Order: sequence, then C-alpha cells, then structure tokens
Amino acid sequence: MLRQTPLNAVHRASGAKMVDFGGWDMPLSYGSQIEEHHAVRRDAGMFDVSHMLSVDLAGPEARELLRYALANNIDKLSMPGKALYSCMLNSGGGVLDDLIVYFRGADAFRIVVNAATADKDVAWLTTLLAHRAATTSLTPRRDLAMIAVQGPNARDKLWQALPDSRAASAALKPFVATEFAEYFIARTGYTGEDGFEITLPGTRATALWSVLAAVGVRPCGLGARDTLRLEAGMNLYGQDMTEAVSPLESGLAWTVDLLSPRDFVGKAALAGAATTHQQVGLRLLGKGGVLRSHQKVVTTKGDGQITSGTFSPTLAQSIALARIPVGVAPGDTVEVEIRDRLHEAQVVKPPFVRNGKVLVS
Repeated sequence: MLRQTPLNAVHRASGAKMVDFGGWDMPLSYGSQIEEHHAVRRDAGMFDVSHMLSVDLAGPEARELLRYALANNIDKLSMPGKALYSCMLNSGGGVLDDLIVYFRGADAFRIVVNAATADKDVAWLTTLLAHRAATTSLTPRRDLAMIAVQGPNARDKLWQALPDSRAASAALKPFVATEFAEYFIARTGYTGEDGFEITLPGTRATALWSVLAAVGVRPCGLGARDTLRLEAGMNLYGQDMTEAVSPLESGLAWTVDLLSPRDFVGKAALAGAATTHQQVGLRLLGKGGVLRSHQKVVTTKGDGQITSGTFSPTLAQSIALARIPVGVAPGDTVEVEIRDRLHEAQVVKPPFVRNGKVLVS
C-alpha cells in the first residue's frame, strides 16, 4: 500500500499522472511536464513535498548531537530561523542522507530529511541520541505537510494567497525561515529559483494549495522538479550521492567541515581518503541522444559514469551530472556511450541555470 500525502485527493481530482515514488503515491505531472518546468522558471509553480519528513529535535544536548551527526558544522547556526544544508554520513564516509536543519532558538532544531531515507534517518538519530540526555527529544512530524512555491513571482503570489504572511516573510534572506501562525515559512527550494517552502498542519494543506492555485500558481509534479533541480546542479539522493560514495566525490565538499576540532561520524574516513573522482556537469554536443544515469563517460584520465541526466527545457539540449576522474577540467571534451555509440559532451561547472539565467555556454 503506497503512502499518501494530505494532498493526494487534490492531485487525483486535478487529473495528475500518479506514480510510485519511494513508496509514496505522488504526481509526476498534471499534463505537460515541459510547461510546468517553464512556469517555475518564468512565473511560479508549486510542488507537494509532504512526503519529506520534518523531525523536531529539542533539549539540552540537541546541538551536541548535531555536531556529531552532521558533516557540516551546526555551530554556523546562531540566529533563530537560519538553515544549514548538510550530509549525514556513515562511519566509512558514505552519505546516509542530505538534509536541511533549521535553528529554531534555544535548544530547538527542525531537520527536514528525504522521503526514501526518513525511517532510516530517524532510526540512526535515535541511536545516536540514546547515548545522551533523556531530556532531549526527537519527534518525527508526520502530522505536517509541506508545499514548495517556486519561481521569480513565487513570493508575491504567496503574499496574494496569504496576505498576512508578507510582514513575517518579506525580509527573509535565502536559507532563513520564520514561524508565522501555523506556518513555518523557509526561503529555500530545490529548483534554482527564488521562493518558499511552507510547512503547515496536514489538515490545512488542501486549503493553502487551493488558494495558491486561485492566484495563478501552477501545480507541478516530480518530472518538472527533476529537470529543474538538475539544471540548478542540485544532487538527488540515491543517484548523485549514496552510502557508497564520499561527499568529497559527489560535489559536496563545500558541506564538509574538516577543519574544526569537533569530531563527527565519518570524519576519520574522509580525512584519510584519497579523492580520485569528482562531480562535474556535462552538456551533450550535437544531437543523437539524451544523457541518462548510468551511461559510461570516457575521458583521457579514465572512465566515469553519469549519475543524473535529462533533456533541459531551458537550454534545449541534454545535460547531466557525472562522476569522472580528477584531472578532467571544465571546457574539456569527453565521450558518453549512448546505445553503444560514443557521443561528444563538454565538461562544465554546474549549475547550468540559476534564477532564470543560463550560466553555461
């Protein structure tokens, strides 16, 4: 039996094409994936991301737990509302999950984890917490829903839908959240565009979705979410990062703090590891195929593999993220094996598109 978000009936009533996504019944598209993609780049679109799990951590040892559990340094969070992107690693330095953690003030944090890894993440954090003070609590919030409103006009359209939210959220800088009435509004997203991710009680999700649609925010599915995040150079867990690969070889070295004296799970493995591969962007030169995950990449330094690939609606060409040997640089030409034929591709530095602007040529 697939899990359902509080918006499942709304998706079905809207004629969405539904798919099994990590055990969740989720909308792939509402008609045209391409049009949904362009709506986010040019105007405003919304996504049901209620399958992701918010986990509230509170108590005197909450910060100390996160210092040890996360590869990024939680001590960067001192202002209430500030968010931090980090990986959670295993002892071998592989990525258990990538997540966002928000500092809510005092000894309270909210962690947002991926749907496919949520149960595993909660179990792991519970194990780490078991060695600490019983007065620190870890609470999965399955009662909450989350709607992402993304695009150049996303903030203005949210304020049309929820006029009272403007005063609380207008001054938010990127990667900062505020709590307003029953809403937790964060200026974050997974599309490379501006906007908000709004967490609210599941019982209120349908009402917010409906009023957003009424002011012209277009419903979007998983298909557009994937092409948008790939254009933005953002990793997808299970493809661009896994338990078997270091964040240092997954384009996530910037999220790992090896310099501070604190210890964290996986630090010793990363500190002693030789980095032989790197994550890069690719764009297909010419026509004759589409870049897809698991395709072999042939370089002068050895072979690699595409981790995520798609046809980019914004660039009108095929793009990918790939893990290839160190030593291959942006501007170099490599070859990708597509249906037993080699096709030339250019190495580029992601992102491909950010805030509506094409950044590769």
